[in-house]
Amino acid sequence: MSQANDAGAVAIELEDLSKTFPGGVRAVDGLSLKVRRGEVFGFLGPNGAGKTTSIRMMVGLLRPTSGKVTIEGQPIEKAPRELHAKIGVCPQDIVVWNLLSCRENLTMMGAMYDVPAGEAKKRADALLQAMQLTDKAGALANTLSGGMKRRLNVAMALVHDPDIVVLDEPTAGLDPQSRLVVTEYIDGLRKGKDKTIILTTHQMDIADQLSDRVAIIDHGKLLQLDAPESLKDRIGKGDVLDIALMDPSRNETAIATLKRVQGVREAAQVEDKVEVRALDVAGKIPEILRVLEAAGARVSDLSLRRNTLEDVFITLTGRRLRE
Repeated sequence: MSQANDAGAVAIELEDLSKTFPGGVRAVDGLSLKVRRGEVFGFLGPNGAGKTTSIRMMVGLLRPTSGKVTIEGQPIEKAPRELHAKIGVCPQDIVVWNLLSCRENLTMMGAMYDVPAGEAKKRADALLQAMQLTDKAGALANTLSGGMKRRLNVAMALVHDPDIVVLDEPTAGLDPQSRLVVTEYIDGLRKGKDKTIILTTHQMDIADQLSDRVAIIDHGKLLQLDAPESLKDRIGKGDVLDIALMDPSRNETAIATLKRVQGVREAAQVEDKVEVRALDVAGKIPEILRVLEAAGARVSDLSLRRNTLEDVFITLTGRRLRE
């Protein structure tokens, strides 16, 4: 498990954090990790893995049974109001004031964080434009579609310009266009490097695209923490190499030969090709070509497909993220 290269300031640290609910249900079990300032930190786990409970403890909405949460070096329970105001939260469940307009929802949220009225209106208009809701600025929130409400909720988490932004399933239920609007905005925040973003999502491609590091948890325990590319290089069933032979009748011979190559985890026929899966399969291509040639299986074409974060997740938890 990699938590090396812990360079830079730490925004949030969890130390041996646990939460047990009445009835003995242990939702979080000795969770320790550091979220670096300025990074996008992906938080992944199956349903019931303890993600939401962990996040609620991170931001002070839920008291842990044991362990400690510090924000910028200060214990969260002793942190001054000013420090709590540096956190913005977009919850998984949509929360808006239905009888206020979109702009009023944002300026009201700004007022709750003591943002001056003029500044709050300016930020609200900028966020409405970024979330492509400008034409709905005066519309009541209860007239919006579910996707528009989700985008408004993201904007509400940002109107007070927090240093730490917690986005719990910010693209859940969004149509492809709305999803692109939100992910592009998050990517813009990431490139700015002036905000720390904690992101949970069921969409592995978004976690892979946006996260500097991801923590994978299950049953309240941390399984792995590292950069997505590092996880894909080390874990999962590996990259996939599709091999087309000049004579497909030699496929079975090729498969038997490839299964004996060190590091090859799987070799099977898929349609008329041979599919090989191994960690760093690209580095094994010279050896694969050599043993196939020696076995009389001449290659006509090769194509390489990278290991995915989904592969890593399944290997660690035994299930897909939505299960």
